[in-house]
Amino acid sequence: MNGYISVRDAAKKWDLSERQVQKMCAQEMIPGVARFGRSWVIPEDAVKPTRTANPKPGPRKKAEDVC
Repeated sequence: MNGYISVRDAAKKWDLSERQVQKMCAQEMIPGVARFGRSWVIPEDAVKPTRTANPKPGPRKKAEDVC
């Protein structure tokens, strides 16, 4: 497809794992992304998204530490 790249190409371009790019596609963090069957296609001019969606939770505080 002209104008689109694969998840593998985007992962290499952005220095991320393929799985990270797939998750970003599923979370709609990349504008213009489309799904064809089981594969994602990403616009060639898409910029690397910042990791702001679904941050990992920090360690839980014990009740005795809060007081």
